[in-house]
Amino acid sequence: MTATRAAMRPSRRLRLRDRTIELGARTAVMGVVNCTPDSFYEASRNPVAEQAIARYHQIVAEGADWVDVGGESTRPGADPVPAEEEWRRIAPVLEAARRAGHPVPLSVDTTKAAVAQRALDHGAVMINDVSALRADPALGGLAAESGAALVCMHMQGAPRTMQADPRYDDVVTEIRADLAAALQRARACGVAHDQLLIDPGIGFGKTARHNLEILRRLEEFSLLERPILIGCSRKRFIGAVLDLPAGERLEGTLAAHALAVLGGAHAVRVHDVQAHVRALRLVDAVLAAGNPGIGG
Repeated sequence: MTATRAAMRPSRRLRLRDRTIELGARTAVMGVVNCTPDSFYEASRNPVAEQAIARYHQIVAEGADWVDVGGESTRPGADPVPAEEEWRRIAPVLEAARRAGHPVPLSVDTTKAAVAQRALDHGAVMINDVSALRADPALGGLAAESGAALVCMHMQGAPRTMQADPRYDDVVTEIRADLAAALQRARACGVAHDQLLIDPGIGFGKTARHNLEILRRLEEFSLLERPILIGCSRKRFIGAVLDLPAGERLEGTLAAHALAVLGGAHAVRVHDVQAHVRALRLVDAVLAAGNPGIGG
């Protein structure tokens, strides 16, 4: 990746229900609220409502651009959670965000239309679907009707089995083709082009080598002409490279996300919000220095 290439992150327009934002000049940081007892990173688990609400307010205070709330773990080997249980877990955070007046846009991390509908009723403006409409196609119609942004993420298989033996002939080419098909599924449901984001799904049915190759060639996903969301936060491939447990992978995460931004990522999904806001401010300044149209 040349310096000139790195300075050319394309600007993308994104609709969030009743407003539209421009992505590209600055990296958006999406903070994670896991309302779960079993997410892979133990320190991110917030199974008690008071814990999850406090985490939400902490993320906002640390400068997150978006908050992503989820009640079902998608770690390797995870079992599905019934919709009612998933909603029970996330409802207190959604209610707290509504009481606070939604200081930052809210995303719901779910594969179920029933859960997403209730989240939208509470003011969510984005649906983060790790199945890219495969688990519940009704999510497409819901996004189309509401105008909410829709993240289409790539996953080979399902969380319970995705890491059993993931294989690709050309990991980036195949994932890009699958994401193109996901975008087409969404458009067939009536979802507008400017509502869609793509996520290559780091760690979802990929080996460590696959994940590194995705980061190395991330700019190739720009061909799909949608904002790129990337989530490397404390994942297993970082541990494989650095020989460190999840609790000691912050530095590796920051490095991976800095590389992703230089490769064209518009947004990052993270556990450690404040560290990313600070680190990516510098990366964005480097990108701005290479763009004569951005002053400062």
